[in-house]
Amino acid sequence: MSSNRESFMHGKQLTKVFGFGQQKVTAVQAVDFDFHRGEIISIVGESGSGKTTLAKMIMGLLKESSGTIEYKGKTRQLKRHAERKAYWKDIQAIFQDPFASFNMFHKVEKLLLDCIKLQGLQLTKDERFAKMKEACSFVNLKFEELYNKYPFELSGGQMQRLMIARIFMLHPKVLIADEPTSMVDACSRSTILDMLLKLRDENNMTIIFITHDVGLAYYISDTIYIMEKGKIVERGTAEEVILSPQHPYTKQLIADVPKIHEAWNLG
Repeated sequence: MSSNRESFMHGKQLTKVFGFGQQKVTAVQAVDFDFHRGEIISIVGESGSGKTTLAKMIMGLLKESSGTIEYKGKTRQLKRHAERKAYWKDIQAIFQDPFASFNMFHKVEKLLLDCIKLQGLQLTKDERFAKMKEACSFVNLKFEELYNKYPFELSGGQMQRLMIARIFMLHPKVLIADEPTSMVDACSRSTILDMLLKLRDENNMTIIFITHDVGLAYYISDTIYIMEKGKIVERGTAEEVILSPQHPYTKQLIADVPKIHEAWNLG
């Protein structure tokens, strides 16, 4: 469980405000978090709760209005290109819509070669080929059948697997997974989750799931954070939050899934 793991990422009073004056909207308000190596965290809330905005702040894609994120014991710095590159080497993400994550004009081979470039590896052509082939094999894809294709020539399921193949190549310390299974069928959903959990086990990777799915959060998480209207209203172990909810919003979310076991078909 997370209590035995190294604590290495903290958020302190993170706030994100969009707009000015009467148009001002506070999407995330004074959020604190504490993530551990190898921990599986779910940030759960309905659409508009602020969970994706929080994920983008953690990822470094959105600048916080106030508050800080500490990473590896230091306040995160992302002003310089070199700082952002180093951070993104450690922190990666996969998103709900895999097609939005790739350049549609780049073939699969280029997308995977970019991972090797990001790591700064100096490899021969054969070594590069072997690395890409291994990554595709991990997600049950055949590199020889894909390398010359464009993303739009692949199915949604293949694209999600390709995103995981990138993670396999990059070995990040933290993976942010924003609704990664919502656009695939139940069979593919189970397979994708298994792949992500295998990566966690092999690399001691922290996975942060952003989801509205209470059943998913319960079955895969060590720790759950419940978000409502930009605030964390409840946090704790999966068992504490789902089986003994304290906050009315958490109780409402669980009430919407009357029988979690049946809803997720997991026993």
